[in-house]
Amino acid sequence: MSGSAALCAKRSRRRARTARLNGGFTLIEVLVALAIVVVGMAAVLGALTSSADTVLYLRDKTFAQWVALNQIATLRLSGQLQQPGTSDGDTDFAGRKWHWRQEVTSTEIPGVVRIDVKVRPAEVKADEDSGWFTTVSGVQGDAVGTPNGYLPDWGSQGLPGITPGGSGNAGNPAGLGSRTLGAPATPGTLAPTTPGTPATTPTPQVITTQGVQ
Repeated sequence: MSGSAALCAKRSRRRARTARLNGGFTLIEVLVALAIVVVGMAAVLGALTSSADTVLYLRDKTFAQWVALNQIATLRLSGQLQQPGTSDGDTDFAGRKWHWRQEVTSTEIPGVVRIDVKVRPAEVKADEDSGWFTTVSGVQGDAVGTPNGYLPDWGSQGLPGITPGGSGNAGNPAGLGSRTLGAPATPGTLAPTTPGTPATTPTPQVITTQGVQ
């Protein structure tokens, strides 16, 4: 009897284990699986959000650089040399309003100043030292501004084959070895003509023959 009872108990445990395996997941297993899925989805959504924020920031940074470059170009085209100091303002670009701040400082070169322009979106609230999306630097000098009246001495420059101080006409510069008007023509060339007079056409020679009687 003891052997039969042990065999029956063993069969019962085997049937119970088989039923448990074929019965599906338990509640704890389902909760653990859901927790793993939630963590994975949260990581994916965080990566997508970070990528989107990076793209938007790079776009705004590029627009801010264009606004700063336009501001420097406008100052250069104004024709007035900027005086050292600080100023700010707002401008519209790409459907948005941008706030810029420029600092003009003197350099060691007379007549040349340095321009630093900082730009950020107008809706960004920050102090004067933070929150800027970009800083673009440029220079401006009186050479691209109003002429200062100084005329440099470039010196005298001559061309090869031209006698300095020589005289000539528009079509025949002096010293180039050309034949002067009025000089006798060389064989095989047309006779020179005086300016203002029409050229003469040579008269054809007529040769007559007498018949022999």
